[in-house]
Amino acid sequence: MSRHAPLVHLENVWFGYGKRPVLRAISLELRPGQFAALVGPSGAGKTTLLRLLLGLLRPTRGRVLVGGQPVEGRPTMPVGYVPQLNAIDWTFPVTVEQVVLMGRLRHAPYWPWYRRQDHERMVELLEQLGIAHLRGRHIRELSGGQQQRVFLARALMADPELLILDEPTSGVDMHTAEQVLHLLAELNRQGKTILISTHDLNTAAAHVPWMFCLNGELVAQGPPEQVLVEEILNRTYRADMVVVHHNGLRLVYQKPHGHSYHDLLADKVPP
Repeated sequence: MSRHAPLVHLENVWFGYGKRPVLRAISLELRPGQFAALVGPSGAGKTTLLRLLLGLLRPTRGRVLVGGQPVEGRPTMPVGYVPQLNAIDWTFPVTVEQVVLMGRLRHAPYWPWYRRQDHERMVELLEQLGIAHLRGRHIRELSGGQQQRVFLARALMADPELLILDEPTSGVDMHTAEQVLHLLAELNRQGKTILISTHDLNTAAAHVPWMFCLNGELVAQGPPEQVLVEEILNRTYRADMVVVHHNGLRLVYQKPHGHSYHDLLADKVPP
């Protein structure tokens, strides 16, 4: 594949569950070395689009190419995937070390006996992500940010060309969300192509250089300063959105209603 060819290419992709369309006429590209975010409301089709890229779903219409090849069953090139934290079974009895080594399952000829270089790579990643001291801990004992780093390490074990993360800042506090995005930005600077889905517009705006605004269809795409504008956000979220500029930052929030909590209580008081 040419270094200038798109790493991800969706051409007029449609998908639905039964008769209910979820994605309509999606066409987009992700180039090698890009760091991009899928943004949009709940039910916009963000996770569905990621599952199409992973080969877990097949489009009703259109083409999905990863690494220049049609995705059928699973991508032919190495792709790392970090699922939403709430999609993981935290009761499964595994340690941090065991979770990370699972990222080499497809490459371990004598599983569950991993090669020495697999263990060395695992230790290297844990140190790089600042969680080497957690190596022997059970995953359910970790904080949300630590858990996110463990599954990121697992995804990186196969040295993927493309890294896909579904809501990597969901379920963590603002400080941890900032740390996760800083970490992804650093991996991108090291050459990783990264695609995330996120509800966190403001954190993503400060760290992610390209955005796809999605709500069943691709509403807009471009750098945050071009797509995080009220007209596009109103169409994406189908709500009145407000964009505020403060100290060089672009902050987005939904326009408040013209009533307060006390107004709602007053409405319920009988005459």
